[in-house]
Amino acid sequence: MQFAIDIPNFGAFADPHLTAEVARDAEAAGWDAVWVWDHALRDRGVPYGDPWILLAAIALATTRIRLGPMVTPLPRRRPWTVAREAVTLDHLSGGRFTLGIGLGAPLREFTAFGEEADPKIRAAKLDEGLAILAECWKGETFSFKGEYYQLDDVEFLPGPLQQPRIPVWIAATWPLQGPFRRAAQWDGTWPLRRNPDGTAAVLTPDDVRGVRQRVNELRTSDRPFDILVHGTTPGDDRARGAEAVNAYAEAGATWWTERINTSRGSLEEMRNRIRQGPPRP
Repeated sequence: MQFAIDIPNFGAFADPHLTAEVARDAEAAGWDAVWVWDHALRDRGVPYGDPWILLAAIALATTRIRLGPMVTPLPRRRPWTVAREAVTLDHLSGGRFTLGIGLGAPLREFTAFGEEADPKIRAAKLDEGLAILAECWKGETFSFKGEYYQLDDVEFLPGPLQQPRIPVWIAATWPLQGPFRRAAQWDGTWPLRRNPDGTAAVLTPDDVRGVRQRVNELRTSDRPFDILVHGTTPGDDRARGAEAVNAYAEAGATWWTERINTSRGSLEEMRNRIRQGPPRP
């Protein structure tokens, strides 16, 4: 099990200088990664930072930890731009970049800017966008003719440092089957659970076992496949935190991500939780 923190790209964390300091603290405290949210219009009355620039600040402020967006909504982005940004961050970080991708939420982040919000269309654009990413990272001239994207005789150089490609993790809602068929083709997944009314629900260790079994049934590659779970643990009781996390590790999760945001506590409380370190056994 590896351990990460994730931080929003709005509020206090919109400040790239603060984000860099937080990343340095996380690295010094023994965390293995810092993930950054990718939202454009979630909460009103708060400042937003561009997540990709925040990730650049993290890359330059650290030397060991992994970094990436968890997750970037590919259907509201141009896939070739994401491909270029990802490769640039991969080089900037010395091969420490992981690309988290999903459909995107809330829907207002699409409708407010005149973007397509229909889930079936977004899913189709996501699949085309993923295919374009894979072609871009080969460093060869290619064309692409899809329903939503058309590329004509394009070349992307340089290729990523990480080979055969930058790790791509797909956000997916359990127990829906379609998203996990998509995720199984890549390198990892962030499984989420939703209540019937659409609100977030807690992912259990049994859910993780189901995810691992389903992915194993669908995988055609023998490369490692990561499963990320997220939650909160008490920094002042590492044994209790480690016990909770270990249940997910035994179920097949490979990453624990600690939620760090000011809806959980004050900025100073969150920074203190980072400095207390991950809930390792």
